[in-house]
Amino acid sequence: MNSAWIYRIAMAVLAVSGVAQMPVFKRYGIASIPGFGWTADYFFTHRLHYAAAALLLFWLARRLMTGGPAALGRARLWLLGVLVLTGAVRVLKNLPDVDFSPLTVMLVDWTHLAAAMAIGLAALLMLARRRADARAPINRR
Repeated sequence: MNSAWIYRIAMAVLAVSGVAQMPVFKRYGIASIPGFGWTADYFFTHRLHYAAAALLLFWLARRLMTGGPAALGRARLWLLGVLVLTGAVRVLKNLPDVDFSPLTVMLVDWTHLAAAMAIGLAALLMLARRRADARAPINRR
């Protein structure tokens, strides 16, 4: 499995398990569809999110060691940095002896969600751009 697929799988699992942390799947009946009941199990999706985050950190470390920061691109590196940093704060928040103010928790949650959405939108824009380039006549490339 090449590096790009590790990144894609980690990000897809993070997206689904991250949305599952909010009770969206149960609220909108998606969890009642046969085969999707696990999406309403908060503790399972929580552990799945941590496992996918570990896979993403492995991929990120491997990519930085082999290709350096330039291999990721500034925008993706910055967005992944924000995502990892806010995710680490969220992990700390879940520890029993660690408390943050409600404002801090809200700001970290919103920043984490915004970074995840920005990464998703950037991926969609890159995919659309690649398809547009592939359809363009050869003399326009």
